[in-house]
Amino acid sequence: MQITFTRPDDWHLHLRDDEAMASVVTATAERFARAIVMPNLSPPVTTTEMAMAYRQRILNALPADSAFTPLMTLYMTDLLGHEEIVRARQSGIVQGIKLYPAGATTHSDAGVTDIRKRYPVLETMQKEGLPLLIHAEVADPEVDIFDREQVFIERHLIPLKRDFPALPMVFEHITTKDAVEFVSDCDGRMGATITVQHLMHNRNTLLAGGVRPHYYCLPILKRGTHQAALIEAATSGDPHFFLGTDSAPHPQHAKEAACGCAGCYTAHAAIELYAEVFEQAGALDRLEGFASLYGADFYGLQRNRGTITLEKHSWVAPESYQFGQDRVVPFGAGKTIDWRLAGISRQADRIS
Repeated sequence: MQITFTRPDDWHLHLRDDEAMASVVTATAERFARAIVMPNLSPPVTTTEMAMAYRQRILNALPADSAFTPLMTLYMTDLLGHEEIVRARQSGIVQGIKLYPAGATTHSDAGVTDIRKRYPVLETMQKEGLPLLIHAEVADPEVDIFDREQVFIERHLIPLKRDFPALPMVFEHITTKDAVEFVSDCDGRMGATITVQHLMHNRNTLLAGGVRPHYYCLPILKRGTHQAALIEAATSGDPHFFLGTDSAPHPQHAKEAACGCAGCYTAHAAIELYAEVFEQAGALDRLEGFASLYGADFYGLQRNRGTITLEKHSWVAPESYQFGQDRVVPFGAGKTIDWRLAGISRQADRIS
């Protein structure tokens, strides 16, 4: 059995940098035509000039015949100014500004401390039509980690949508039924990415019978009822929802530690794993919209002209991959994956 559809895009990706980035970028480029690359390096990507340099490092790490296009983002800090927003929009390579509440996730220490103080910059973004990409969790230590997305909706997203109705926003890596309902009720200027780990698993996988660090990500896996709501949203054909892997590689020793870091590395088999979810839901015919069409439409980009072919053929994910001078353990290491990449047709021009 084979399925062929428009080549997909990844609308939320972490590539890291230097040797580590060079070890993982090809896995994404083999499957996806484009990807929104997150800016939370150390130091973070805070200017258009830094984004252009990072983009070139990514391109330099790709095979010569690759048609993959990295789409860049800037990291919103308390110091981001109006002029940089205009430069970013005029550059043609920056597709959004990423909002991390300070302390919410990996390398978010330089994030925003008070969203309301960023309102003047958001007004400029609204005027320029530059999307706001939101890690929607409060970092308040008084809020239970399983409730941080829901509380962010109440405290921040509802006011943001009210105060900036024309600003395109992406609610990144949604994890709850509350998020699904909020996004579904919004207009076309609100989109949401959904990861494969949140579609395939819930918090039982992470915690039942022992802590499994390679399933630990932020936002954290939630209850099975929330997982069911995400599957329903992803497979519904609703264009609010589109693919964003949030693939986030970390060295094995940093995950398997007393204070292990958050992030799942899924780029090695991302589209294959999404195909499993859609097949199990009886919705393979809707995978193309979710993976290949709705994200491009939201960002106002042309849909890809190439295709990807997946075949129903089981294979076992490796226990680890090279990751710079270290190893990275992939999502589902040592487990059987039902679909595999059979081929791609590269007909899409790279965006300059």
